[in-house]
Amino acid sequence: MKSDDQTYHNYRLPVPKEFETVFSHFYFAENNSKDPVTKTLLPSFQTIMVFNFGTKARLISSVQNEIEIDKCIVLGPIKSAFEYTLTPGAQILVANFKDDAFYRFFGKAFLSDHLPTHPDEAMEENCFTCLWHHLNGIIGISDKVDFILDFCRPYLKLQDSTSALLANFKDDTLNPIQSIAEETGQTERNIQLMHKKHFGYSAKEVSRYKRFIKAIGKIQQVLLSSKNVDWFEIVDECGYYDQSQLIHDFKHFINLSPKHFVRFQQDICQASAE
Repeated sequence: MKSDDQTYHNYRLPVPKEFETVFSHFYFAENNSKDPVTKTLLPSFQTIMVFNFGTKARLISSVQNEIEIDKCIVLGPIKSAFEYTLTPGAQILVANFKDDAFYRFFGKAFLSDHLPTHPDEAMEENCFTCLWHHLNGIIGISDKVDFILDFCRPYLKLQDSTSALLANFKDDTLNPIQSIAEETGQTERNIQLMHKKHFGYSAKEVSRYKRFIKAIGKIQQVLLSSKNVDWFEIVDECGYYDQSQLIHDFKHFINLSPKHFVRFQQDICQASAE
């Protein structure tokens, strides 16, 4: 995403090592211009919590449902792209939950079939409304992040040992469900159910997503070198059967063809830190 120092600011904030299994990063954006700014957020398969400290921001889902962000909402896991609009004066801070971290907070991996909801609805107390009021009185963005991290400690449950194996499985040549079932002496069905319950998506879904994100990365590398994209090379390097399967994945995740993605990629934000 491009930014204009005079009108639109956006940047990522890293998390300390203590929280590296909980959050991938925090993201901040503010619109100081006189006009609304609309961006498209790529799917990340992460659950996000959005705090708004300015004028109301808006989310527009893939089925064109529009939701206003007042103080705080939760959305995810994000499996398809959506648009968000920052009205003049809007200021958002986004916590990006990693792997099973949202489950470790709330005891569930997703809310209301992925529709936005207020996080207080998932808790027995209205602690996130109180958190927003504390954050609203803090000026520095890094100081806001530090306050969120301190706030999280009492609520964060220890990570399940099988979930940790799933989250840290990196061998793309092996089936993670089968490998971890063998390692832990559990059935593959049990590992599949745990993956869905704790992460909010299946191993098959995230495997497809990783292939798509690899293609996005390859395309962006080519564009940075000012060369033309060789689509047959992208198909081959990213493990697609053919170009039609590549197109199908782009339509599935971001409702754009690969060529349209190239045309509009400057307006697209990738939340995932992969």
